[in-house]
Amino acid sequence: MTKEERLQKQRARLVEMKVREAELHEEGYELVAGVDEVGRGPLAGPVLAAAVVLPDDFDVLGVDDSKKLSEKRRDALYDEILSRAVGVGIGMADQSVIDDINILQATKAAMRNALADLANNMGRSPDYILFDAMVIDDVDIRQESIIKGDAKCLAIAAASIVAKVTRDRMMVEYAGTYPGYAFEKNKGYGTREHYAGIAEHGICPIHRKSFLKNLKSDNHG
Repeated sequence: MTKEERLQKQRARLVEMKVREAELHEEGYELVAGVDEVGRGPLAGPVLAAAVVLPDDFDVLGVDDSKKLSEKRRDALYDEILSRAVGVGIGMADQSVIDDINILQATKAAMRNALADLANNMGRSPDYILFDAMVIDDVDIRQESIIKGDAKCLAIAAASIVAKVTRDRMMVEYAGTYPGYAFEKNKGYGTREHYAGIAEHGICPIHRKSFLKNLKSDNHG
């Protein structure tokens, strides 16, 4: 594939991913927020959500589901999104919240926190919310759940990138505070090196005790 062919494919992908937001803008919804989370599966660290409102003329190529992108590409797109977005909000729920109310409810709490942060940063709430396969009943804003939304909707994809980069950087910082678990590499996920760290050092303050209890019952720890 030539460079020009690659660019044409990326332009077509951008148009495709803006379809739902364009429809909502035509219906009169000015500020359409995409919301996504990262960190539901790790043994340590918070679950973190981002809410992003993009301008109508957002034309940065390559925005997609964060899981499909390299770290270098995510970092570059993160900077572009933050510089071009109408608004960005970040919310999280830490390990104590996860252990207390379970990961699903903690994820919803992180998303609510992200929306509150977005509203604070913009000076108003969004008019419509696009979630990636999630419904939050107690948010009094029109919302829509899109299955695999981070691969179909530009605002959700942007939120997935912001959430992923933000959480990854947090886990790198935690690696300096709690060495021995390779958080800078595994970001809290249950790798062999992470399990070896737990076996040697025990759990640290950011570990999710409820996750480790469940894993031990499955003979993983």
